[in-house]
Amino acid sequence: MPRRYLCPKCPTPLPIDGTLQHPNWKLAPWTEAFVDIEGDAKPRPHFLTRAKMLWDDEFFYIGAELEEPHLWATLTEHDSVIFHDNDFEVFIDPDGDALRYFEFEMNALNTTWDLYLAKPYRDGGDADNGWETYAKTAVHLQGTLNDPSDLDEGWTLEIAFPWACFAENAGMPCPPNVGDVWRVNFSRVQWLLEDAEGRVVNDLEVLTGAGPYRKKPNNPEFNWVWSPQGVIDMHQPEQWGYVTFGD
Repeated sequence: MPRRYLCPKCPTPLPIDGTLQHPNWKLAPWTEAFVDIEGDAKPRPHFLTRAKMLWDDEFFYIGAELEEPHLWATLTEHDSVIFHDNDFEVFIDPDGDALRYFEFEMNALNTTWDLYLAKPYRDGGDADNGWETYAKTAVHLQGTLNDPSDLDEGWTLEIAFPWACFAENAGMPCPPNVGDVWRVNFSRVQWLLEDAEGRVVNDLEVLTGAGPYRKKPNNPEFNWVWSPQGVIDMHQPEQWGYVTFGD
């Protein structure tokens, strides 16, 4: 069954610095820990991922915490295909009709990619990369980026989506009314990495003098999500979670 989340209303504007340390975040519960995209058919992820949500009359706020002993990111150009790096992704279908939905991805360098789809790829949909959220985003690293010679704790992120970016295609009030329900899901793409000598580094081992990270060849990515899809396909909006906007 899709996950459910009651999203509290934020009493004051939320500064976006990537840390999740502002007192307003204490109002928001954590989601369940992310699971494999296929659900119970696959082992549980080996790193913790969880998220929080808040809203006010100006923004829809997303915060997330990603455990990661080896921080890695390479893409720096906006609207790059961010899931070629380790990333965090947001999917939003305001009216829950599995049409006219939004996707947003970001990496640990705070590089972002936003897309709009009139319908899923399975139905002949095509992503509109020209759509822009104009979201405020920030990341906070607990460790050193792209350095296999030490162990990191992970990274946190914050996103503030202005309601105006959804309004044209939402089919719902933007901002929402208290009690409105939107379909939302989150995904984390995680690649198996190796060092310059071909040693796998996605574990708790320090590799002194190991050179830069690279993706291990011929290995598929891990897909970890909040609400399991049942299949390796995030573009099935009918499987996404239910987010109710509270007061």
